[in-house]
Amino acid sequence: MADSKEKLFPEFPPVSTQQWMEKATADLKGADFEKKLVWKTNEGFKVQPFYRMENLEGLKSIDSVPGQFPFLRGIKQNNNEWLVRQDIQVECPKEANAKALDILNKGIDSLGFRLKADNLNAELIETLLEGICAECVELNFTTCQKHVVELANLLTAYFTKKDYDLKKLNGSINFDPMSKMLAKGKERIDLTPTAQALLEATKPLPRYRVLGVNALALNNAGASIYQELGYALAWGNEYLHRLTEAGAPAAHVAKSIKFNFGISSNYFLEIAKFRAARMLWANIVAAYNPECDCADGSCDCGCGACGCGDDGKCDESCDCGCQDGKECTCGCQDGKGCRCAARMHIHAETSSFNLTLFDPYVNLLRTQTESMSAALAGVESMTVSPFDKIYADINEFSERLARNQQLLLKEESHFDKVIDPAAGSYYIETLTVSIAKQAWELFLATEEAGGFYAAIKAGTVQTAVNESNQARHTAMAQRREILLGTNQYPNFTELTGDKKPVVCACGCKSHEGCEPDFPTLNIQRAADQFEALRLQTEASGKRPKAFMLTIGNLAMRQARAQFSCNFLACAGYEVIDNLGFDTVEAGIEAAMTAQADIVVLCSSDDEYATYAVPAYKALNGRALFIVAGAPACMDELKAAGIENFIHVRVNVLETLRSYNAKLLK
Repeated sequence: MADSKEKLFPEFPPVSTQQWMEKATADLKGADFEKKLVWKTNEGFKVQPFYRMENLEGLKSIDSVPGQFPFLRGIKQNNNEWLVRQDIQVECPKEANAKALDILNKGIDSLGFRLKADNLNAELIETLLEGICAECVELNFTTCQKHVVELANLLTAYFTKKDYDLKKLNGSINFDPMSKMLAKGKERIDLTPTAQALLEATKPLPRYRVLGVNALALNNAGASIYQELGYALAWGNEYLHRLTEAGAPAAHVAKSIKFNFGISSNYFLEIAKFRAARMLWANIVAAYNPECDCADGSCDCGCGACGCGDDGKCDESCDCGCQDGKECTCGCQDGKGCRCAARMHIHAETSSFNLTLFDPYVNLLRTQTESMSAALAGVESMTVSPFDKIYADINEFSERLARNQQLLLKEESHFDKVIDPAAGSYYIETLTVSIAKQAWELFLATEEAGGFYAAIKAGTVQTAVNESNQARHTAMAQRREILLGTNQYPNFTELTGDKKPVVCACGCKSHEGCEPDFPTLNIQRAADQFEALRLQTEASGKRPKAFMLTIGNLAMRQARAQFSCNFLACAGYEVIDNLGFDTVEAGIEAAMTAQADIVVLCSSDDEYATYAVPAYKALNGRALFIVAGAPACMDELKAAGIENFIHVRVNVLETLRSYNAKLLK
C-alpha cells in the first residue's frame, strides 16, 4: 500500500504565490493587475483572481462542524435534504385543496397558503387542509397581519380536532409587519403585543415558526448581498430584543423566527451568504444566553423525545443525529445556553429582481443556478419561482418546470446527499468571512442607530437599498451588469405579443390614505427600463431598421457589426447585417433600398478617417447615421457634423432612448 503521505505528481515542484503573481504580471504586459484581474464586488470588498491555502490561515470558520454551533456548515448532520415548497393563492379553498393534493404527488413536501382575512374561519381551514397529513408535510400560512392570532387559534383547534401530535407538526405563520412597512411606508399594526399574543397562541405548536424575517423583499428590491444579510440580522434581532424585553424567554423567541432570504445569481457569493448568515445569527442568539426549553418539543434536534436532559446521553429514539450511547451534540448541556435556539432556519426563494419579460426562458437558467447555490449552502426549504412569474397568470406548465428544477438537483445531481460541499474551498471560505464582516458592520451600525424598526421609520434602510437599486440600474444601462437577452445579446426577432409585465398594485380597497408616511422600497426590476424601451418601440407600430454598412478591415467590421446589432436590438430595432461593401456609396445605396432608418458605419478606427465623412455626406440626412466605435479622429468627425457614436463606454439605455425620441415621432 502506498504511503498515505505520498504526494500526487511529485515531479511537479510546488509553486509559490509570489511565482504565480510574477507570472500573471508578466502576462499582463504592463497592464495594471488591480484593474485587470481584481474584482470589486457590490459588497465593497475585493476578490482576487486566485486563492491558496495560505488565505485560510487564521480563519476560525474552517474549524466548524456540520450541525454544531455556530452552524456555519449548516444545521443538518446526516444529509443535505431540503423541502421543496410551492405557494398557493387561496381564492377558493376547495380548489386550493385540490391543487395542494395534486402537487404533493409531484414532489412538493412544503406547502404555502396565502389566505384572505375576509374568509378566515374554521370551515375554510377544514376545507383547505382536507386530506393533507399535517405530520407529513410542512404547512406555511400568510394572511393579513391583523389576523395572524386568529389564524393561529384556528390552526391549533383544527390540528387538535384531527388528533395530531402537535409537537411533531412543522410549519410557519408569516407574521412580519416590518416588510409591510418597507413596502407601503405605513405602520398599520403594533408589533410587540401582536407578536406576544401570537407566541402565546402557538405554544401548543412548538415547531411552528411565526415571526418572519422576509429579507426576500430586500433582495427583490436590488439590495446587495451584504445589505440583505446585515439587515436580516437586525430584523431578527428586533424581534429578540422587543419580546425578551417584554418578558418572553429568549429561546422561545429565537425558535419562533423564520428567515426568508432571496437568492441572487451571484453563485459563489450566495453560497457564502447563507454560510455566513448561520454563523452570525448563532452568535447573536447566544448573546441572549437562552435557557434550554427542549422539553416542550421545540428543540430541532429532537431532545424532547430522547431525554437528553436526564444524563446528557441519547438513546435509540433520539433523532438529533447523535449515535446511540454517545454524548448529545445539541449543546444544551454545556452551560452556554440553548444551542438549539441559535439555529437559523432558512427558507430561500429565487429572486424576481433579475427576471425578464423578453427571452423569458433564460429565466430558467437564472433560477437554476440560484437554486443550486442555495441547495449547496444547506437551506432548509426552497421555492423556485416560475420563469414567467412577472408576466403571466399562474399556469401548470411553468409551475411544473419550477418544481422539477429542484427535483433534478435532488434525484439526478444528488445535491441532497452531501453536507456543505463548499467547505474547505479557499475561495468560498474567504468569501464567507468577507461577507460576514461587511454584514456584521451593517448590523452593528443599524443597532447603534436604534435597531431595524427605527431604521425603517427613519428611512435609512429604504434609502440604502434604493441607492443600491439605482446603482445596479446604472450598471445595467452601461452594461457593467449583464442580463442576457435584455441589455446584451437580445433575441433580434422577438415580439411580446400579449405579454405585459405584471404591475404591482397598492392592494388597498381605496386609495385614500395610501400616501406613505416614510420612504418605501423601489421594487423596479433590473430589466424594467430596457423592457419599457422595447415595449415603446413595439407599441409605436414602427420598428426602425438598422443597416450595418460594413467596409474595410474584415475582422474589425465584423466585430463592430455584431456589437452594433446587439446594441440596437436592445431597443427592439430590426437589424440588417452585411458581409461588406467595396465603397461607402454602394453601402448607402443598399441601405436606402432596404429602407433603413439607421445606418451604422462598421470599420476600423484608422479607416474611419477615410470612410466616415463620405458616408455621412452620401446619406445626406435620409437616415440616422452612427459610427461604431470611438476613433481617435472623433473630434474631426464631430466637426463634420457626425453626432452619433456607439462603443463600450456609452450609456446604452440613454443612447437608445435618444434614438427612440428621434425615430418614433
